[in-house]
Amino acid sequence: MIKRISIIIIFLFPLLHFAQDFSALWEGHFSYNSIKSVVKGNDRVYAASENAVFVLDTQTNELKEITTINGLSGESISTIFYSPFYELLIIGYENGLIEIAFDNNDDILTVVDIIDKSTIPPTNKRINHFEAYENLVYISTNYGISVFNLERLEFGDTYFIGDGGSQIQVKQTTIFNEFIYAACFNNNGLRKAPLSNPNLVDFQNWQTISTGDFISIETNEDNLYTIRTNRRIYQVVNDVLSELFLFAEAPVEMKSQDGNLLISTSNNIFVYDNNFSLISQASVDINFDTRFSSATLDLNYIYIGTKDFGVLKTLINSSIEYEEVRPEGPLLNNPFSIEFNNGSLWVTFGEYTRFYNPYPLNNRGFSHFIDEEWINIPYNDIFEAKCLNGISVNPFNNNQVFISSFFSGLLEVNESIPTVLYDESNSGLESLILPDNPNYKDIRVGASTFDSQGLLWTITSLVINPLKAYNPSSGQWVSYDFTEIVPKVEDNVGYHEVIIDPVSNTKFIASFSKGVIGFNENSGSPLLKSISSDEENFPVKSVRSLALDKRNQLWIGTHEGLRVLFNTSNFFREENISVDEIIIEEGGVAKELLADQFISDIKVDGSNNKWIATIGSGIFYLSSDGQQTIFHFTTSNSPLPSNNVNDISINESNGEVFIATDRGLVSFKAGGSSPLNDLQSAYAYPNPVRPSFDIVEQKVKIKDISENVNIKITDIEGNLVAEAQSRTNQRFRGFNLEIDGGTAFWNGKNLANNIVASGVYLVMLSDLDTFETKVLKLMVVR
Repeated sequence: MIKRISIIIIFLFPLLHFAQDFSALWEGHFSYNSIKSVVKGNDRVYAASENAVFVLDTQTNELKEITTINGLSGESISTIFYSPFYELLIIGYENGLIEIAFDNNDDILTVVDIIDKSTIPPTNKRINHFEAYENLVYISTNYGISVFNLERLEFGDTYFIGDGGSQIQVKQTTIFNEFIYAACFNNNGLRKAPLSNPNLVDFQNWQTISTGDFISIETNEDNLYTIRTNRRIYQVVNDVLSELFLFAEAPVEMKSQDGNLLISTSNNIFVYDNNFSLISQASVDINFDTRFSSATLDLNYIYIGTKDFGVLKTLINSSIEYEEVRPEGPLLNNPFSIEFNNGSLWVTFGEYTRFYNPYPLNNRGFSHFIDEEWINIPYNDIFEAKCLNGISVNPFNNNQVFISSFFSGLLEVNESIPTVLYDESNSGLESLILPDNPNYKDIRVGASTFDSQGLLWTITSLVINPLKAYNPSSGQWVSYDFTEIVPKVEDNVGYHEVIIDPVSNTKFIASFSKGVIGFNENSGSPLLKSISSDEENFPVKSVRSLALDKRNQLWIGTHEGLRVLFNTSNFFREENISVDEIIIEEGGVAKELLADQFISDIKVDGSNNKWIATIGSGIFYLSSDGQQTIFHFTTSNSPLPSNNVNDISINESNGEVFIATDRGLVSFKAGGSSPLNDLQSAYAYPNPVRPSFDIVEQKVKIKDISENVNIKITDIEGNLVAEAQSRTNQRFRGFNLEIDGGTAFWNGKNLANNIVASGVYLVMLSDLDTFETKVLKLMVVR
């Protein structure tokens, strides 16, 4: 059967879309704590989280992840189904998308027929259930039923079975006694039609056998069962409903498996035999305070999908002890702020809107990725701090981290353990004041950063003294007044970024209604200034992101475009200061770079290139001057799970770029790194270069070089093979030898553009600023 499917896939290739595998350069960091659906496969259990799937091999206990890295869309999953005969997993989505993963290879087939149907409103395209019968799958949706041929991998008819042929919500279908039954919502009842009728597209061939709201219909051996929204399960005999049981809470799933009937509620999993006798019941355990969502059986075990612990495994005959089953991952799939520092990544999930509104308040913990393991700290362990956002790691003590709360204050974390929550009672932080409720506490701490002296600078919204400096060593707090530029606290509802100029020690702050705010202590005579007006060339007053590059130019991301302040040294002295847009040429026409884009974050890498995150357009990687777009990653050409990118952080040692979207966290192995101060640690790898290494594509890396170097590669006799300089032969410009920050890349080709022969090659490094030199030997074997 596998070979036959492969032939048909090739035959239908023009009609299908196969997703690309991005695993060579990308890595996914998805959460598998919240499970939507669990199904049994051939010696496997498949579990779908919000937008990814993991597979448990029940024979070896090995786990495999299927994510956007493998080709999934990253959209919200609604249900999954496994066909043991065709050996494939079908994934249904909230938006009507269907994707198919095959056991025999890594291909992901994307089926967009439902999404592309213009006659169906987008809100009606949700996939609710898959029912297989022979070579067909009946797809229950919010508009009716569609038929998909598993053998040909193509759609057949669509049934609009509502009165008058209207579109109605079908929650589930089943086949019983040569009839197809449909459980319908919104008082559309229980309907059936004979499978032998070739014209099921005609609504008149569908009969309503019971009115009301139905959420499930299932066949188990020779019996037919259905569940209404009234929490009652019925047996259907000769189209007459006979009540069997009233559940304490509404069932969320009913399925038949191995002659048993499984019914999942939020607190219990019930397993019935063919006589509807209860043979097992698994209940929420005190050690796993969660809600159940789905269940399946395999051998002697029940595998239960949960909202907080992934899949729980327990014995059918003794459902007392539970074992957690899920891949490593962060707490949630909606990271808001991330920070990579000293080999580890910190993640928070406490978003606020573009207007800095944190309501409804969220109760979420944070995650710490270190040594390839995730440490997840739940809300119960963070002193009830809500809406966690900005993260700052103490540069003098990397085990001490401060996490801002946009409602509760500032959380101090030591050794990944929350230790103190700073608020108005034990620190210099202040709550906003509500005139009609002066006792209400709401401390909206946003961005923070450390300066070179070890002071933590924080910014709080809706208070008179928003900027505060905290000394972790002494415990001293100092506050700074902004009334000179923000006369009323309600004039500025939020601040998203604080960065510090290492030369002047000026603090630049991204604000919602005052553009860029600059502050400098100025030896006790503080300087305070903001720029945001049309005259200063701002597209809008709302600034979301800031970054100082290696030339001390300030890159400014607003809600509606990008600006650059090229001269930061005169920020306070120059009266008529203005920022500039970047003008690029596209198709012979001059245009503004990233015009009208909501720019959520900007980061500068080791080559002074810019990573720019947007809300709605993915992420851009620009050359140092912005004139060249090296990469533009979106959901259509990369494994980004969403085009809404909240934050970026870079591992400067290897150039890996972590990207936080509103649907998950991924990383891109860009390969560059930050330059070092000297050439002492420089080395080349792989060394030796063996025949199995694809030198042209994978390239030899020369690591840990300084910022301004000249590199010459010669053969052992001194003949020049390749040469590059840091500011000339930059990466992505098509040179055989390219330099990207602290790493150089050689594709193994000589000046004649031919791949070099086997032999020993000399890599001669010369720092053009300090005149330091170093020679490396590189062996190439072909």
